[in-house]
Amino acid sequence: MKTQRHAAILRIVRGETVGSQEQLRERLKAEGFNVTQATLSRDIRELGLAKVAAPDGGSHYAAAPEGAPGVRPHLEQLLPTMLVSAEGVGPLLVLKTTTGAAQALALALDGAGWSEIIGTIAGDDAILVITRSERGRRAVQVRLQELAGIPA
Repeated sequence: MKTQRHAAILRIVRGETVGSQEQLRERLKAEGFNVTQATLSRDIRELGLAKVAAPDGGSHYAAAPEGAPGVRPHLEQLLPTMLVSAEGVGPLLVLKTTTGAAQALALALDGAGWSEIIGTIAGDDAILVITRSERGRRAVQVRLQELAGIPA
């Protein structure tokens, strides 16, 4: 059942513009898959789907092309178009992003493997970055702002 559901999810996001989990859940229900939000979140994570910015300013789910090994954009590619601001206190850094971009940017930030970062928590348009120290937070903040082209 899970394999068929995953195939249906990939078919839907590759064939349509799906902007929310609820919209995807409704599309799956129409195809005979009744899933909870928790199951759908897990499926999205397992399939490596990412929310990407759309030209109209919105965002939608995207999957790697068929046969591609889940290629994700690099942090340096995403920051200039997705990062709006970065503010921090102590070891905590809050990144404001364009609407719907937080999860994709957090995934890229996690993938960058910066040693100062313990972890990230992403919402829709904000990311909480937890660093090892205040000094580490300042270094991460400056580096992100430089890569995004945002004045410090």
